[in-house]
Amino acid sequence: SESLVVCDVAEDLVEKLRKFRFRKETHNAAIIMKIDKDKRLVVLDEELEVCSFRFFNLRKTFIVYSYKYQHDDGRVSYPLCFIFSSPLGCKPEQQMMYAGSKNKLVQTAELTKVFEIRNTEDLTEEWLREKLGFFH
Repeated sequence: SESLVVCDVAEDLVEKLRKFRFRKETHNAAIIMKIDKDKRLVVLDEELEVCSFRFFNLRKTFIVYSYKYQHDDGRVSYPLCFIFSSPLGCKPEQQMMYAGSKNKLVQTAELTKVFEIRNTEDLTEEWLREKLGFFH
């Protein structure tokens, strides 16, 4: 039987996520992470300074997204959203590593807005706004 593999989070990534949380910029930005299977570590894949959802559609990974959220009452907030993409058709071994490491990453980065998506085609701004609506 396959056991759940929990990967640690690379130290430099922990620091990058901490700085990202307190960033002053107001545009949407993302940190995209992946698992280094050999090292069994969650590592930085890419950092996007100004981005929109079309950059995420083909990713099979972890995303921390700083999103400019315009509330219905006119207020603006910048929630840090964790999006876990586990697309159908992903190798079982890879799915186990990502699923096993998700909670560790969420705890390490102190993320509270955690969303999972199976079909990356569904990852749109409307989808995220609907998910964030539950928090307000």
